[in-house]
Amino acid sequence: LPHVLAGMDAAGRAQTGTGKTAAFLIGIFTHFIRNPPAAGRRNGTPRALILSPTRELALQIGRDADDLGKYCPFKIVTVYGGAEYEKQQRALKHELVDVVAATPGRLLDFKRSGVLDLKSVEILVIDEADRMLDMGFIPDVSSIIRSTPPKERRQTMLFSATLTDDVMRLASQWLKNPVKVDIAPEQVAVDS
Repeated sequence: LPHVLAGMDAAGRAQTGTGKTAAFLIGIFTHFIRNPPAAGRRNGTPRALILSPTRELALQIGRDADDLGKYCPFKIVTVYGGAEYEKQQRALKHELVDVVAATPGRLLDFKRSGVLDLKSVEILVIDEADRMLDMGFIPDVSSIIRSTPPKERRQTMLFSATLTDDVMRLASQWLKNPVKVDIAPEQVAVDS
């Protein structure tokens, strides 16, 4: 969390239950509070983008963002395939959106149709990068990342249960001088 709050890029190995979602959401909300949005923002231009491989994870991140940001004036939209296309499209088209938590396929649909513009993304989070690799999402994720500002002009965080050579190769393309954070499962107590 201190590295994230300082605006550094991060590559993290962390299992479920270690608090990584809270860490990146607190980092995002703190950045928003410290840096109010520029005047003249357009609908469908999020300041933060969180990519996840599954609808369930995107929905969970969206719920966590709503809970953690309950007393903040931020608009969070969850974008995922399989349902609620029109509702998601309306939210992007007609509202100022601060955070989008998304699966790659549906996000690309909205980007291609012009409903979503990623040129103003200040913070990018890639959650479960190893699963993105396994599920064949990397070409889509690469396309999405190319639509955001260059890595020198955004903060990027990549999380994975494993930091394999493949994951680290991706990290080197997408992150600038990342701090590596390794939360080993045996160090985590989730009994309470």
